Formats: sequence, structure tokens, C-alpha cells
Amino acid sequence: MTDLLISTGLLAVNWARAQFALTAAYHWLFVPLTLGLALIMGIMETCYFRTGKAFWRETARFWQRLFGINFAMGVATGLILEFEFGTNWSNYSWLVGDVFGAPLAVEGIVAFFLEATFVGVMFFGWGKVSKRFHLASTWLTGIGATVSAWWILVANAWMQSPVGQHFNPDTMRNEMTSFREVALSPFAIDKFVHTVLSAWIVGALFVSAVSCYYLFRKAKGEGQEGERRMAVQSFKIAAIVGLVSACLTALSGDESGYRVAKSQPMKLAAMEALYDGGNGVSLTAVALVNPFKQPDYASGEEPPMRIAIPNMLSVLATRSLDGYVPGVNDLIRGGYELPDGTLAPSLDEKMDRGRQAIAALAAYRQAQKDGDEAAVAESGKALDENIQYFGYGYVDNAEQIVPFIPVCFWTFRLMVGLGMLFCLFFLVALVVAYKWDFTTRRFRWLHVVGMVMLPLGYVASEAGWLLAEFGRQPWTIQDMLPTWVAVSDVSAGAVMLTFFIFLVLFTLLLVVELSIMCKAVRRGPNVSQLIKG
Repeated sequence: MTDLLISTGLLAVNWARAQFALTAAYHWLFVPLTLGLALIMGIMETCYFRTGKAFWRETARFWQRLFGINFAMGVATGLILEFEFGTNWSNYSWLVGDVFGAPLAVEGIVAFFLEATFVGVMFFGWGKVSKRFHLASTWLTGIGATVSAWWILVANAWMQSPVGQHFNPDTMRNEMTSFREVALSPFAIDKFVHTVLSAWIVGALFVSAVSCYYLFRKAKGEGQEGERRMAVQSFKIAAIVGLVSACLTALSGDESGYRVAKSQPMKLAAMEALYDGGNGVSLTAVALVNPFKQPDYASGEEPPMRIAIPNMLSVLATRSLDGYVPGVNDLIRGGYELPDGTLAPSLDEKMDRGRQAIAALAAYRQAQKDGDEAAVAESGKALDENIQYFGYGYVDNAEQIVPFIPVCFWTFRLMVGLGMLFCLFFLVALVVAYKWDFTTRRFRWLHVVGMVMLPLGYVASEAGWLLAEFGRQPWTIQDMLPTWVAVSDVSAGAVMLTFFIFLVLFTLLLVVELSIMCKAVRRGPNVSQLIKG
């Protein structure tokens, strides 16, 4: 009977995780394009402001229409995500709501209202407000979306690397001790920079893909001259934005990897399929890791067909050619030297201290009830000494703390490999765009490649998100709260039902958005104004 209850509880956890992943994955289809298009349409309206040409006004208005379609869908899915914290993850919300809720509240009060205020002016203010004010509204809409992303990523970064908080045994909640530490943690800054830069890549790929669609039609003898002119200029701007963003994303990714090595060494070990670490560790370029099966990491045997770059993982993780990088088994066994000179505790030690923390909390609560001040002080001291391992008190074995290695390994390589491909594409696109007339049939290969790059951009973006979240498992909050403790007391059947309801609704939303977006692209810009300008 106990086994049945445990399996039923795990089923509810897995369905709750699946529902949140579904919502987040659909939401993330809209967010990068919102951030990326905001930058590019701001650049285009700035060109109109500086030149006064009708061509740039109509070009900016065209991309703003596509931005608006995408923006509306992103808001709808994002709101559902926040509600799911209360419905499916109420234990999580109770424990850390005071900390986690603060950046989300700021996002709603400041960033969302900034977007909502100026997005209306941007869409309906043409000819009704001054050019200067309209330009400011366009940029402030993009800034509002970016600030909104900042606060959401601050909240997510805190889950990956919790700082600026303290557990209060009297309230049974984690309470914020420093808003500044939470809002400006190095992990949050790196995550924000890397995410926004990658979103600019998606925006650039979208603009270049739509532009290539118009050029492809024109090369076939279809389409109109105004569309061709807009496509040429849009493609050039997208190529510049894309190349700069892709190069900066690579640099920010390196810094993010360094932060992960410090805060989440198990994630780094999983994404490298590194089972036994050491000094001067190589960075794996590719290896034959079975994508559907958790490997036998306990054996310490390397994945077959491994091609690696000598010492580069040590450089990434420690900024030293000979730096020590722990593998999965090292993190389980412990005993290696940490940067502060102490020895890393083993998983068994962490589990023991976690159980001591749980027992001390129970003793603290009981002593309070009994009015025994001496026992309150003693149990409170024991709790403080072991609180950093609190989450490990709910762990039973090593398998529970090792994320699914194949997902981490392959999503990392997808993200990095496609990022390198985007750098190459934008570099070639920039050279071709400024050296030759790339609107002719001779360059139809570039038009096709430009359109193909767009779905690959979304693959890379989703792969990055999957790596960030799968690599953190089993923790909702790193080392503090496992998923099976954070979940609400709801039946697996109820979560399963809502999962499929959301699957249908989100799929319909996506189909509707794609349909509206494709119609808007086919309709195109105001061609007469483009030709005039």
C-alpha cells in the first residue's frame, strides 16, 4: 500500500512538471521574438525619425504589426505560468513566496505597465502624436518587454542559485534579507544577458526569414518592387543585429558556464557526460551518448566515440588550464578539495545533515509549543548549522539527484552548435548583402537558407531553456527543495486532465497565431508608400 501511495505521489509530481514544462515551452515560443523584434523595429523607426522617409515609416509599421500579433499571444501564455505556481506548486509558493514573489510583483507593477502604457501609443499613435514621442513609445515598449524579462529571469536565477534569503522557523518560510542580492546576483545578470542576446538572434532570424520570403518570390517573378526594397533593407539590418548578437551570446554563454560550474556542478557534469572528473579536464565536442537512456555513470566509463578539446572544460569552469572539475561520481562521493580549501561533503553526509536539519526544525516547533526556551535555542542552533543541506533530507539515493544526462548533454550541443551556425550564416549574409545584388535568382540558395534558419533558431532557444531546467533537477530550488516536496496536494488525474486541456488550447493558440502571422506576411506592407519613400 505504501509503494502504491509513493508511486501515485510521484505520478502527480511528474504530471505537474509536465504541465509546467508544456506551458513554459509554448510561452517561450513567443518571448524571444517579442524581445528580438522590439530591437529591430526600434532601429527601423529610428531610421524614419532621422530621414523622414515614408519608406522607413511603412517598414517600421509592418514589423510592428507582426510584433503585436506575437506580443498578444505571449501575454496569454505567460499569465497562465504564474497561476500554476499556486495551483500545482503550492508548497513551493508557501516556502519561498516572500522571496520569489518579489521580482514577479515588480515585473507586474513596473515592467508590464510600462509595456501596456506605450504599446497602445506605438500601434495607434501614428499621425496623432509627434514623431519624437512615437519613437520614444516604440523604444519604451521594447524596453518594457526587456525589463519584464529581467525580473522573470531574476526569479528563475534565484531558483538556480538562491541568495539574499534566510529560513525563518517561526513562519516556516524563506524570507528575503537583501532585495539587492536577489535582484543583482551574478547568476541573474549572466542569465539575463545571455537570454536577451539569444532572443535578439531569434528576432534577427525572423526578420531575415520574412525578408528572404519576399526576395524568393521576387526572384521567381512574383511579388512587388516595394516588398523587394523593404526586404533588402530589413535583411541588412537583421544581418548586423544577428551577427553582433550571436558573437556576444557566445561570450555570455562562456560566463554562464562559469557560473553554473560554481553554483550547479551537477548540471555541468550532466551536460558534459562527465562521470569522473579531475584536473585539466577536456571539453567534449561530441560523443555517442544514448539520447533515450540514463547512462551507467557509476561505472565511470566514458561515452564511446568521444571527441574533446583538451583542458577546455577546466578553463570554462575554473579559468585555469589545470583546474579541478568534479564529475557525477565525484559529487556523489565527495572528498575533493573545494576552492575555499575545505573538502566537499559526500552525498551521504549531505543527506545526513539534511535529516538533522529536518529533525531540528521539528524539535524547534515542539519546543516552542512546550515553551522550553533552552530547547528552542539548542534546536535553532542545530537548524542553522545544517540548513544549507535541508533539501537533501528528502533524498533517498544518488539516482534522485542526477539529472537525465542525455537531455542535458544533447541540448547543450544543439544550442552551441546552432549558435555557431548562426554566426556563420549572419557573416555570410552580411558579406553577400553589402557586396552583391542578392535579390536575383543567382542567390535563391541564400533566400532558402534564410527561411530554413528560422525554425532552427527556435530549436536552439528551446534547447537552452530545456538545459537550464532539466539540469537543475531534482530541485525546484537548488539544494533547498526537491520537486516531490514542492508539489501541491492534488491528484494526478486532475493535473493530467488540465495538462491535455492546456495542450489543446495552446496548440490552437499557436495555430491561430501562425495563421494570422502568415496572412500578415502575405498581405505585406503598404507597397505604394514604400515605393514613394
